Amino acid sequence: MNDRTVTITGLFGALVVALLAVLGVYGFVTGYLLESPGDLFVPSIGVLAVTIVVVGALILLGARSSQWRQNPYW
Repeated sequence: MNDRTVTITGLFGALVVALLAVLGVYGFVTGYLLESPGDLFVPSIGVLAVTIVVVGALILLGARSSQWRQNPYW
């Protein structure tokens, strides 16, 4: 029973993340590609690039850590 609950919870979480990604792509397409954003285009792309770099760096640091499973939380 416990394994099934974790699987359903994981599936629900993955669906929520996928839905948010679809909404983000839809917002980007309708807000920037179909309409002219004007002066806010370059700053928006800069913020997007910095966000991707920061999130990627955090993922890389977490994936390369040798102590992530030695935490007492797990």
